[in-house]
Amino acid sequence: MAEEERKALRPVNSNSAMYTLGIDIGSTTSKCAVIKDGTELVATSLQTGGLGTGGPEEALAALWRSSGLTAADIARTEVTGYGRKNYEGADGEISELTAHALGGRFVFPDLRTVIDIGGQDAKVIALSPSGKMVNFVMNDKCAAGTGRFLDVMASILRLDVDDLDTEAAKSTAPASISSTCTVFAESEVISQLANGVKRPDLVAGICRSVASRVAALARRAGVTEQVCLSGGVARNDAVRQALSEELNVPVSVDPLAQYFGAIGAALWAHKEVSK
Repeated sequence: MAEEERKALRPVNSNSAMYTLGIDIGSTTSKCAVIKDGTELVATSLQTGGLGTGGPEEALAALWRSSGLTAADIARTEVTGYGRKNYEGADGEISELTAHALGGRFVFPDLRTVIDIGGQDAKVIALSPSGKMVNFVMNDKCAAGTGRFLDVMASILRLDVDDLDTEAAKSTAPASISSTCTVFAESEVISQLANGVKRPDLVAGICRSVASRVAALARRAGVTEQVCLSGGVARNDAVRQALSEELNVPVSVDPLAQYFGAIGAALWAHKEVSK
């Protein structure tokens, strides 16, 4: 059964307010966010299951339950993410790049660089001082440096992917993962296990491997502080720390990191309604 997470941030009173909804349909999760009057985040929901599943509908159902809102209260809905082209329940769609830039700036007003590590891709978005996107670089051709890479490695090591950072913290000598392909890296990890390398050291090496690949993307896009990490991998503090070391800048993370796309889509919806 899919795992459901939902959160009502504030009690909602739908009288005399404009609510807009953003839906971010990723490869492995679906996220929703409601913005009130273009300035206040009032509710979020997250459901395991993204493109091609019932995840979006289940995330919406969770949102209505937790917020007290209904579809009739929503002035406009915008969809973003991996599955946006195939979703028919929105008034419009917005690119992932724009959504994550808007959502990131909503949480971090001085944000200049967004590093988003999702289930199937990684992207780095460079922003101007005013928040306009000035450059971006994406990796959507290879699973290395994405959440999928961490999922595969966690499975090999018989760990829950959410426990990787805790395991990495026990490391005393992080292993070197030299393969740039998930398939070859899988074989490399299995070989190192057979040779007696400790699991925490392997996990630390895996997290550093992801950070190294993403840092290479970031350098191509251009890195300017303030830098933040978004997407599901933002929950992995070992990756965040390694990324900060690779780039030699602080990398900020917020509990709303997984919702940046949905928040950005909701903000865009408000902008469209307000035209």
